[in-house]
Amino acid sequence: MTQEELFKKLIAHCKEYGFIFPSSEIYDGLGAVYDYGQNGVELKNNIKRYWWDSMVKLNDNIVGIDAAIFMHPKTWEASGHVGAFNDPLIDNKDSKKRYRADVLVEDWMAKQEEKIAKEVEKARKRFKENFNEEQYLATSPRVLEIKSKMDAIHTRFTEALNSNDLAELRQIILDCEIVCPISGTRNWTDVRQFNLMFSTQMGSTADGANTVYLRPETAQGIFVNYLNVQKTGRMKLPFGIAQIGKAFRNEIVARQFIFRMREFEQMEMQFFVQPGTEMEWWSKWKDTRMAWHRALGFGDENYRFHDHDKLAHYANAATDVEFNFPFGFKEVEGIHSRTDFDLGRHQEYSGKKIQYFDPERGESYVPYVVETSIGVDRMFLQIMSAAYTEEKLDNGEERVVLRIPAALAPTKVAVMPLVKKDGLPEVARQIIDELKYDYNIAYDEKDSIGKRYRRQDAIGTPFCVTVDHQTLEDGTVTVRHRDTMLQERIKIEALRAMVDNEVSFRELFKKIKA
Repeated sequence: MTQEELFKKLIAHCKEYGFIFPSSEIYDGLGAVYDYGQNGVELKNNIKRYWWDSMVKLNDNIVGIDAAIFMHPKTWEASGHVGAFNDPLIDNKDSKKRYRADVLVEDWMAKQEEKIAKEVEKARKRFKENFNEEQYLATSPRVLEIKSKMDAIHTRFTEALNSNDLAELRQIILDCEIVCPISGTRNWTDVRQFNLMFSTQMGSTADGANTVYLRPETAQGIFVNYLNVQKTGRMKLPFGIAQIGKAFRNEIVARQFIFRMREFEQMEMQFFVQPGTEMEWWSKWKDTRMAWHRALGFGDENYRFHDHDKLAHYANAATDVEFNFPFGFKEVEGIHSRTDFDLGRHQEYSGKKIQYFDPERGESYVPYVVETSIGVDRMFLQIMSAAYTEEKLDNGEERVVLRIPAALAPTKVAVMPLVKKDGLPEVARQIIDELKYDYNIAYDEKDSIGKRYRRQDAIGTPFCVTVDHQTLEDGTVTVRHRDTMLQERIKIEALRAMVDNEVSFRELFKKIKA
């Protein structure tokens, strides 16, 4: 099965099992807008809790806020979004399809990396145990040829982005012979800039209305509240402000399911530091955020850092945490050193003094900022991509299982009476009544026990508890573990401790802080 086929199966699975639905589907949907179903919203909420608690609970110098989506229009002038929040746009004249020019080039470079990987794999099979990958990469004429061309394009690409040279960006697309995936032709328009902000009108009449924007990021809500939080919380540098909220971008090409959408949710933390210490804190937050991802247990090799070729107008350092999705390594989270750009600009545009008085230095200054910004939806897709598994069992049967970390699973326990009589359903309900105050519990009595197990595997439920006739005799139940399918008998009164030990965030948090 190809990665593309696997991704299509994952998308279908998300709909079939109540994770994600196309928005307004009865009206044929709305492009790049999705709704989270009954299982999806539980997983999404657990992801947000994992992030929020790791930020706010584990750090005594980080607090949270919830700022409004609508903000004064001057906010976006000060932040630079009105003038500089653009993506390079290019059209194919034959297919009439629109693309991001930078993404076309990035995809081309990713294909070159895939070519090198294939050459390495062929050589590994040819030389077997005598294969030296490092030596092969340094001496293979074919690999060196691909790498030389890729490096030359990468240099041109970086220079074009940083100098905003749209003509050179188009020339790179032509030189790389990049074709439109739809038409198969290289009949491209010129590259032009496209502003990503949605605008709307606020006011009682059209004539008296003001143009306002749907926020393209949640960070500015933190920056304009810096003084409020610092003063009311008596916060001392360094300290952070965390926020989870919706953001909106009129993406040129929204694609790859929920990876790139026009309405999405962000988890952002702005960490305010003394000028001159920002790079030290940027490095620390890089390590901390990578540890947060790797704590989920999806394999350290599936994560990597990718430094930005082009820095945003506010940054002096930026890197992404990338995850190996079915469509390649892509960004999940960004860690940026934003300098004092944002607070400085808001101070300038508002006319209000936004500074911190440092008692140790005896002076006031505008703090520098280190940002961690992660997309909830991308994190959701990362977990689903990593968790989705098709297994062939020893008895020849097959199952689809979501190996979602137990702490994040939508449902923690499914309680099942073996039969719908003899008082077994009543005992099952008693168990649910005991556990439901602490965990999301499901009750399932339809079909054979095997089919019920498969249903719970498909939504990632870590534990299935079966109530049978032996339960009536000795007060024990069968607990079936999702990943191993092993079963054990335990006392009903021991259930809570067992579940709590497995689904608590405690063990994940310990890995982050290790």
